[in-house]
Amino acid sequence: MSKALKNFVAGQWIGSDKTFDKISPFDGTHVAVVHEASAAMVEEAVTRGHDVSIGCDASRWGGLPMKQRLAVIHDLADKLMAHVEDLVEAEVADTGRSYWQASIFDGARAARLFRAYADAAASLENRSMQFSGEMGFRGMWYTTRRPKGVIACICPWNVPLLMACMKVAPALVMGNSAILKPSEETPSSATVLAEVIAASDVPEGAFSLLHGFGAGSAGEFLTSHPKVDAITFTGESRTGSAIMTAAANGLREVSLELGGKNAALVFEDAHMDAVAEGMTRSAFFNCGQICFCTERAYVHRSRFDEYVEMMAGIANGIVIGEKNHNGFNIGPLIGHGHRDKVKALMETVPTHGGEFVAGGGIPSFGDERDNGAFIQPAVAVGSPEDSPFVKQEAFGPVLHVAPFDDDDEAIALANDTQYGLAACIWTENLSRAHRVAPRVRVGHAWINSWQIRDLLSPLTCAKASGVGDQGGRQSLEFSSLPQTVTTRIFEENPACP
Repeated sequence: MSKALKNFVAGQWIGSDKTFDKISPFDGTHVAVVHEASAAMVEEAVTRGHDVSIGCDASRWGGLPMKQRLAVIHDLADKLMAHVEDLVEAEVADTGRSYWQASIFDGARAARLFRAYADAAASLENRSMQFSGEMGFRGMWYTTRRPKGVIACICPWNVPLLMACMKVAPALVMGNSAILKPSEETPSSATVLAEVIAASDVPEGAFSLLHGFGAGSAGEFLTSHPKVDAITFTGESRTGSAIMTAAANGLREVSLELGGKNAALVFEDAHMDAVAEGMTRSAFFNCGQICFCTERAYVHRSRFDEYVEMMAGIANGIVIGEKNHNGFNIGPLIGHGHRDKVKALMETVPTHGGEFVAGGGIPSFGDERDNGAFIQPAVAVGSPEDSPFVKQEAFGPVLHVAPFDDDDEAIALANDTQYGLAACIWTENLSRAHRVAPRVRVGHAWINSWQIRDLLSPLTCAKASGVGDQGGRQSLEFSSLPQTVTTRIFEENPACP
């Protein structure tokens, strides 16, 4: 039975006369009727959020001593852990991924972020120093961090719960109001998150949930509002550029994690068993719908044939469309529109001289899953480096494979893209790995691994993959406004005897 998902604005659940349907990408069934937020709802959320974070009502949240605010966040983390099954169920309904994946990589892992950010904030030290000025003055300065105000948290559909928690948690921890705008494709887990926050001691106005779209809807209303003090966004580069343009009005800070066309470099001494395990995940995990996923693999010519045969066998053996499969598997793409985009890019491979050694089509199940948005994991060879399949982000389970002859060529191939998000380096020579990593223009490089990541570690981007830092201390600093306080130290008036 489908649900009605409303907006949560300043402590109230509010419906709308404009709704849209959320359809399952797994079998085409109806998941929910979603109420689209109006401009008036955005205005109310921003106004109340401003008041409770840095305005007239800040004593209830933004002005609370850190210790008291963190106690509220820890209690919220406990409540989220008690609702992990609800969060997982919502993720599975919206995305079609398996319970195994949603349980291990989304549910409890996302909920724990609130506790992790609270602990990180508790150890966030201030700085201070005494000094002497040019005119003989003595003084001392110290720094503090205050709430920034209203932070718009705009999230993608690929890992919606994890992304929501990564943005909302540091914003709330530092005393801001967080306004969450999930993707229209994945409204359900955000609604469960809002329900838990509503039942916590987080005060009304410190968190709001707004459903809707981008242009002409909640996304545009939120990013263009002058009292939104900062915007954190994860998604495609084109949308990030539009958000950055909107944020320029008022010089508001942005943190943008955008697209990628990530490369793996497989050198001649790579341990192929480790490569097989890592590349299975990096190319095909979540049906390739992870911003860090590998879409290009450059392999030393001496191992090229071996690698291609290995990856083709892996792709052909992946379990597809089994929600209850206990192990690595893939579900559907997020919807038919996205599948059409991925399929159209795949269709350019033979027209540009490439060929698929695995996948390249739509699977057939003979049941209701044929109404879903499934696609076969694909491995292609022979595509020119300037072809659409190599240059454009697919955001699907696709892998372009090409050979290289030496380290310089491998690095040049990896860097030949407008993006700069992530890369994997596979070699048993760690000196080589640490020589190569700084030369690859990406924000995050993995050596002999993929997605082995502490969620509080710094995440940076290069080129068209984004601006700003996220994760751990970086997210706490983004969510706060620094201030330096300087005082003069006067000498004692009486002269010393």
